[in-house]
Amino acid sequence: MKTETLLPLGKLDPGLAVPDSPLDLASVPREAGLVDRLGYHGLLMEETKDDPFAVLALAATASSRVQLGTSVAIAFARSPYVTAMSAWTLQKLSGGRFELGLGSQVRGHVRRRFGMEWHPPGPWMRDYVRAVRAIWTAWQHETRLEFDSAHYKLDLSVPLFTPAPIEHPDIPILVAAVNPYMAGVAAAVADGVRLHPVCSPRYIAEVIRPAVAARRPTGQRFELCLKPLIATAGDADTLARRTEIARQRLAFYVSTPAYRLPFERAGLGDLAAELAQLSKQQRWNEMAKRIDDAVLHEWVVVAPYADLAATLVARYGQLVDRVEVSIPQSTPGDHAVLAGILDELARAPAAPAA
Repeated sequence: MKTETLLPLGKLDPGLAVPDSPLDLASVPREAGLVDRLGYHGLLMEETKDDPFAVLALAATASSRVQLGTSVAIAFARSPYVTAMSAWTLQKLSGGRFELGLGSQVRGHVRRRFGMEWHPPGPWMRDYVRAVRAIWTAWQHETRLEFDSAHYKLDLSVPLFTPAPIEHPDIPILVAAVNPYMAGVAAAVADGVRLHPVCSPRYIAEVIRPAVAARRPTGQRFELCLKPLIATAGDADTLARRTEIARQRLAFYVSTPAYRLPFERAGLGDLAAELAQLSKQQRWNEMAKRIDDAVLHEWVVVAPYADLAATLVARYGQLVDRVEVSIPQSTPGDHAVLAGILDELARAPAAPAA
């Protein structure tokens, strides 16, 4: 099983919240080098408080082996041409180690934060990915750009603004998905799907994998990637504290309308509606109390460091190809523990095709 981690590697409660403090950009080269040495498959940067492409450029210069990727960049906040150029540049800079993770975001953010028009996301994402690929093909083969779809008509090629061919032109694209429709879009036009933590093992088995299998072209290599909610620690007291943090995060996810389908499929529609109301009333402290242990353990991997790899393999080894996992890194001892976890996960058998 391949393993990935998010920047910043050493400042997160494992699998949990993005830190409130800004990312220390000066630490990115150091952490990228550490990730290279630890044996991760991928180093990811999500689009929250910093431009993920700029941060990954820093990581590319300080690493030599690890794959670099966006997890995820917001597609609909950018034109396909802008995204294509950012990815092309990072692919050159990294020597072919970049992959483009794309997410749609919800309507309110696209309209009110990014100031863009809104369209149904599934068909829009399909055209977006196809447009990016058409742009790359035109650049690599030095041919005229001609792409026509419901959302984009691209046919202007100007030499001054056209990048040259590169050594590694085949840039993987992964699409973020929660519902089966978007998972099917990813299977049809992309190289993989990035699944949200709300996708439980049962939901992946019963909903996501069949949706991927139904739309994936025969023989196409395709990877299922998951960022699970993880509560892990080296001692019982810290594990208990991190478990409660995970309970809080899960309560937030259950309350979010965009993530409702996995919880409705598990018979938790009423709980989701209740938590949505509590969220609107900003009654945050009450929300986690509604998440009982049965619900918690359906969605959260709770394990001490010594058992984390085996627990992840047992839950996801037959379902996904990659998992995102980290533990806080502050001492050489932490490095050794994490390296051992990664080595154990790397030796796990690959998941069967969806």
